[in-house]
Amino acid sequence: MNAIELLLNRQSDPSLTMPTPNNDELHTILTAGMRIPDHGALKPFTISVYTDEGLSKLSHAFVKAMTLKKAEQAKIDKVAKMPFRAPMVVVVSTDYQPHEKVPEKEQLITAGCVVHAMQMAAFSLGYGAMWRTGDLAFNNDVKSSLNITLHNDIAGFLYIGTKAKDMPVKPERYFEDRVRIING
Repeated sequence: MNAIELLLNRQSDPSLTMPTPNNDELHTILTAGMRIPDHGALKPFTISVYTDEGLSKLSHAFVKAMTLKKAEQAKIDKVAKMPFRAPMVVVVSTDYQPHEKVPEKEQLITAGCVVHAMQMAAFSLGYGAMWRTGDLAFNNDVKSSLNITLHNDIAGFLYIGTKAKDMPVKPERYFEDRVRIING
């Protein structure tokens, strides 16, 4: 699949199963994540890959956060299952670097580009992927459990695996109502 075809036809896949990318494919995905726009070459991000028992650790972090928040049991049960929606979850967080010309907002965008590049790489290798955030991405107890300093942010949870089923292709999105072209 060429790059334009990938970008014009990509869509997230919420239903993912085994197998996950093998070591060489994961290396390719992670390398793609490093080839992103990065003003100042600061590398203001951290990538953590959760598989196997690592998914249980991620689940525990979610449960702990919701328990501390005194969430209802139904919500706790729901978040406990979230990491198991795919056999691999990649967490990308910021690692803000002090820099007079590169504000943290720009560094957060860089971390988001990491997630996007890895998702596109997973798609190009024939895997399904789903970029998620939600309230857990903004929860300080989750960040603490995942060894992310409170000053930093979670840019996304990237769920990766093999598509469990083919999804109907979403209709094309048109850009005309979102774009202004200024010619003078």
